[in-house]
Amino acid sequence: METEKYTKLINDLVRMPAECEWMEFKQNFHSPEEIGERISALSNGACLHNQPYGYLVFGVKDGTHEITGTTFKVKTHTRGNENLENWLINRLSPRIDFVAHEFDYDHERHISLFVIPAATNRPVDFLNTSYIRVGSVTRKLSEFPEKEAKIWRTASGTVFEKEIAKTNVSAADIIQLLSTQTYFDLLKIPYPSNQQGVIEKFISEGLIVKDKVNYHITNLGAILFAKNLTDFDSVYRKSVRVIVYKGKNKIETIREQIGTKGYAVGFEGLVDWINSQLPANEEIGKALRKETRMYPEIAIRELVANAIIHQDFSEKGFPMVEIYSDRIEISNPGNPLINPERFIDEYISRNDKLADLMRRMGYCEEKGSGLDKVIFYVELFQLPAINVINGDNRTSVTMYSYMPLNDMDKKDRVRACYQHACLKYVSNEKMTNQSLRERFQIEVHNYSIASRIIREAMDEGVIKEIDPDNKSRKYAGYIPFWA
Repeated sequence: METEKYTKLINDLVRMPAECEWMEFKQNFHSPEEIGERISALSNGACLHNQPYGYLVFGVKDGTHEITGTTFKVKTHTRGNENLENWLINRLSPRIDFVAHEFDYDHERHISLFVIPAATNRPVDFLNTSYIRVGSVTRKLSEFPEKEAKIWRTASGTVFEKEIAKTNVSAADIIQLLSTQTYFDLLKIPYPSNQQGVIEKFISEGLIVKDKVNYHITNLGAILFAKNLTDFDSVYRKSVRVIVYKGKNKIETIREQIGTKGYAVGFEGLVDWINSQLPANEEIGKALRKETRMYPEIAIRELVANAIIHQDFSEKGFPMVEIYSDRIEISNPGNPLINPERFIDEYISRNDKLADLMRRMGYCEEKGSGLDKVIFYVELFQLPAINVINGDNRTSVTMYSYMPLNDMDKKDRVRACYQHACLKYVSNEKMTNQSLRERFQIEVHNYSIASRIIREAMDEGVIKEIDPDNKSRKYAGYIPFWA
């Protein structure tokens, strides 16, 4: 069972697009000192990205992520007369409880693996120096004071939503600065008959706090309900920015809009303005002309809400919507807490209270049920599959305009096939050749086209057969690799 668990872990890790601050691949052993530095770096990186563990894997080739196996046997390796694990533990500060595993991935390939808990109370040092990974390079943490400060903030348990945006305000100031009416309207609660009722409700939601004398507005209260975000230094740089470009690149900007209201106050106006900038197709019916948006408005709404909710407020930057002639990109600062391949079936919130309020106010779906709606409408509009990119401390989701199947490259086809399989699976159904033909609007007599796409997706390892022993291709069913 242990071998099966760690084999699955390795399979999940090699599917990631590249090494990151909490994961590193190596083929063979170099030196104990190098491992110590990597443990420090990966523990600190896991803390920075809200990951419970970092991973150092021996037996996987960097770049290609090919599982090659290793000659390094972590459990029996020594440094001088001392067991390697003990030698490392004695030189780490604090002494984190990392675990070293070694197992046979198959009959020919051996793996050595370090599972490293995230730093919790302070950065982790090795031989009195803290390290961090930047790209694929291990560097001294002291060279990056912003990252070091963020680790200390994370270790101290500081939560952005609870931090104070404006201190020492009166009840009248709160009513003037925050759109309290919006809160009650969106939650369909009667507005209190007196000011004190409003204040008590905002205190109960954590939107404001009170000491013995004064009230203080939290970041949560400001970012959601500010009448004007510029009144709050700690959050106004998190305004959503929308940029419309003339063509397929950033060379020429047509217009730009920067939000000035709190997310809850300005969300409907924001989504309406985005949709007004998107291209539309004109349909001519029997009597009327009407415009049909190129992109599903429900999908736009959900992706914008997700960018707001899942952003990392400790990172520089702001949620952004960029509209090109052939696509729309919606991005937010911070890397996702889960593998993008699992967005449709897993959920971890970085900003729990913000997410809870946004859902209760009807701005997004329940936990884990948002992306399946996006994919459903993307398929309904016959658009290419969305593309999630986990970049340098930024997460971006791209929705493309209509593209005929013949114009899609292999990556487009495989991504669409995988997302279709995910959508079917979370809907308690299975993907078949027929369902994929319907997704791509492939004629029945061209079923071999769908078969080829399915084979491409299976070769990429993103889907698998429900019953590998079934010899009938016509009735075969397929599910995501993780199902």
